Amino acid sequence: MSLFHAVLWLDHHEAKLFQFDAEHIEAERIRSHTHHTKQHGSAVRSEHEFFADVCDAMKGVTEVLVTGSRTAQTDFRHYLEKHRASQVGQVVGYETVDHPSDKQLVAMARQYFVKHDRMAGVPTPT
Repeated sequence: MSLFHAVLWLDHHEAKLFQFDAEHIEAERIRSHTHHTKQHGSAVRSEHEFFADVCDAMKGVTEVLVTGSRTAQTDFRHYLEKHRASQVGQVVGYETVDHPSDKQLVAMARQYFVKHDRMAGVPTPT
């Protein structure tokens, strides 16, 4: 099931994507790739593979709020702009948060999207 809104929480080791509407929540967890090599740039390559998996999970979602550490958000934004420009428009905002529970994260995202949708002129469902 693909839902209209989603919240993504990420750091450099894992990501959690919650797609939701008023009644439903669909959760997905994405873990980073760990390559233990001495090859130059393997950490960058692993990060790119991780962010590619996150972008693949976001396919079909219209609006995504990206949350997590500021560093992870910045790295993800850079990856998105450079490698997945077609998905940049899916991200409607970035919010720095620590480690909220899954329920807290979805509740925060629901509040965010109510405000976001009102500012965009989208009627709020009742």
